[in-house]
Amino acid sequence: MYLHAGNNKIIREKDIIGIFDMDNSTVSHITRKYLALAEKEDRLLAASDEIPKSFIVYKENGRIRVCISQISSASLIGRTETV
Repeated sequence: MYLHAGNNKIIREKDIIGIFDMDNSTVSHITRKYLALAEKEDRLLAASDEIPKSFIVYKENGRIRVCISQISSASLIGRTETV
């Protein structure tokens, strides 16, 4: 199955490593460092220009990637559980 992360970004559910709430998880300096490193290494993709609410860590073509989404983590998780 697939997860729609917003703005036509589709991620295979079996490739998802984690779905994280942006407000709660970016309190930690470690998470902020991880996101900054992912951006520097060109592994970060923004699914929208809107205010980010969550991010998804997933595997694509053998590479760990991060997708920033305007959809809340609760909604994304709910989409994966409805199938």
